Amino acid sequence: QVQLVESGGGLVQAGGSLRLSCSASENIFGINVMHWYRQAPGKQRELVASRPRFGSRIYADSVAGRFTVSIDEAKNTVYLQMNNLKPEDTAVYYCNAEQGNHNYWGQGTQVTVSS
Repeated sequence: QVQLVESGGGLVQAGGSLRLSCSASENIFGINVMHWYRQAPGKQRELVASRPRFGSRIYADSVAGRFTVSIDEAKNTVYLQMNNLKPEDTAVYYCNAEQGNHNYWGQGTQVTVSS
């Protein structure tokens, strides 16, 4: 079972940047896809970015050009660099590991963007 721990959330003004980290308990190299999701109050959880083991990274239209997902395999860590943040980016951000028929979730980290 893969354990995921997110960090890096916080309060930032609009236009600012944050970098979220997701540390995995196992070798990320063997995980099929790493995702970042977010859930705003009263809204459904939505996919923000995906970093498959093979293939191109995928971004939601709402964050494309502002967010970048990357992996440091040596540290078993996935990052989400978020630039030019907007108030509508306010949400709890979750890391997800897709491995075969299993999905593993972190506990989430709060991102709040003030206007």
